[in-house]
Amino acid sequence: MGKEKNMKKYIQKLSIIALAFCTIVMTSCDMDSETKSSLDSSSIFAQYSLAENAVLGILQSFGETNSYRGRFIPYYGMNTDVEWINGGDATKIPDGDKYDLCAYNPTPTNTQMNNTTNAYAKFYEGIERANMAIKGLRQYGNIESNTDMASLLGEAITLRTILYFDLIKGWGDVPARWEPISTQTMYQGRTDRDSIYVHLLDDLKEAEDYVAWPNASSTTSTTERVSKAFVKALRARIALCAGGYSQRADGTIRLSNLSALSPANMYAIAKDECEDIIKQGCNKLGTFEENFRKLCQDNVTAGGESIYEIPFSDGRGRVLYTWGIQHNTKDQYTFQAKGGVNGPLPTLFYDYDVEDVRRDITCVPYDWSSTGTDTTITSNNITYKVKKTHQQLRSIYKWCFGKLRYEWMNRYVTSTNDDGINFQYMRLADVYLMAAEAENYLNGPTAAAPYMRPILERALPAAKVSMLLAKYTANKDAFQKGIVEQRAFEFAGEQLRKEDLIRWNMLSTSLAAEKEKLDQLRNLSGDYADLPANLYTKLASDGVTLVIYGLNHGDTDEEGAKLVANEGYEKAAWISPTKLEDKYINALYYNNPDKYQYWPIWQTFIDSSNGMLDNSWLGY
Repeated sequence: MGKEKNMKKYIQKLSIIALAFCTIVMTSCDMDSETKSSLDSSSIFAQYSLAENAVLGILQSFGETNSYRGRFIPYYGMNTDVEWINGGDATKIPDGDKYDLCAYNPTPTNTQMNNTTNAYAKFYEGIERANMAIKGLRQYGNIESNTDMASLLGEAITLRTILYFDLIKGWGDVPARWEPISTQTMYQGRTDRDSIYVHLLDDLKEAEDYVAWPNASSTTSTTERVSKAFVKALRARIALCAGGYSQRADGTIRLSNLSALSPANMYAIAKDECEDIIKQGCNKLGTFEENFRKLCQDNVTAGGESIYEIPFSDGRGRVLYTWGIQHNTKDQYTFQAKGGVNGPLPTLFYDYDVEDVRRDITCVPYDWSSTGTDTTITSNNITYKVKKTHQQLRSIYKWCFGKLRYEWMNRYVTSTNDDGINFQYMRLADVYLMAAEAENYLNGPTAAAPYMRPILERALPAAKVSMLLAKYTANKDAFQKGIVEQRAFEFAGEQLRKEDLIRWNMLSTSLAAEKEKLDQLRNLSGDYADLPANLYTKLASDGVTLVIYGLNHGDTDEEGAKLVANEGYEKAAWISPTKLEDKYINALYYNNPDKYQYWPIWQTFIDSSNGMLDNSWLGY
């Protein structure tokens, strides 16, 4: 099967034994009871194997049912100007459920989130585990002379940073603790995110000294463990957010008032960190498709484009379930009829250059049929009865993302809801584009262009790369517009776009512009005037692959009619106001996105916070 399963099995084991030293009970605002230790910290953190168990146990909080697995990965970052949750219907909003979460109408009593086991709670559980590990390693790990223990400390610091960073992305200002919980810190109010950012940037600077580059140690030979490249890349990403715009507790959208977090300072950090990674050369880009095939094939060998992945065991994690191409029955590729929860906006496909290799990988207009001929599949010496299905056209408002595909896997998914595919948290392409953005801000487009070039060169023919770079390097503003455009094309469906739009102060304007683009598309006007109203399809000779005419600019219904008459194609109505109705377009956002850049803290935590927490800044 080609998978290095050791890490996944290790996390699976930890989910059974948990942490012998860490029993956490959460019944208040975030964590309101002291953590009890069944083993003495001096015993645990003086011995590498036990200390490693403690550090990797932090990841258990990432993978639990309503943490990253079932709540944050599916819902954070929807909806933007390139992606949305499929099936959104404005006539059914408010729904108090998942569509409210994504359409900028979150309420503290949201049924997906308002419980004590959701992502907000699990993130704090992971932070408490990290705080205990960090304290124990500093006290007993002899990190000054023991590089292995120092590496564990760097890993624990970095995992805590991920959790705090994602708490800020989801909820804005949040309570912050940097030591294990005590009676004095049991109840806390929101902490200004700027002070958290400063702490995180300092923490990661320290962690850089502790962890090795990819493949420089046995620990960093896998993308499921923290490496120096990831620490530096994460520090760059946090710096860009800290130096950007966001909705504040006073209702304004502004930059930080701290001079330490000025755009110039933050871009300088991002530039330096990204340049270090690129110059070190431990990671290589490869092709765009290769990165995602390796992800689907559980290839976690360090050194490729993937820098860090949140690991899920085979029977855990709903990454394909959420972001993959939908399979409507148990078929020849999977025993799981899932996928297609989130998808690209229909305009995104048509906004790519027709020769951009990212287009057909990112945006898929088909899913897999619910009917087919009976067949059997054998996997791990188990024979399954399944259907041999085929690709079939979806509706224009329900595209699938194609970066992740069951059909690219080399194992068979048999869990009801979980597929075990890792969540790719950082890849090298992001490092290049962060470097390009920072360099442009600091030194201009000529200095920045070499960092954008590798991303363009693997996506487009050489002549078009030259044309784009000539356009983008006209001035700083032109290059920044190029960054906005290329980050959309490169990272759609990877949970980066919403935070990008927020930090650029473009969230509401970009989503409003997207509604206008959707209206142009359905009326075949503006940039979409040269598209046909219909698609023309047939199955290829393999009986599985759907051949489609009509998706490219310049295709015509006249040519499509000839394919129907002469080559056995079928005509399908595709673009019209009745196919892309108001109710779908208006489901992109229910309220002004800039008023709801963040989710409220859920009511169960407000009620048990001893009066320390509220959501008044969001109008609740």
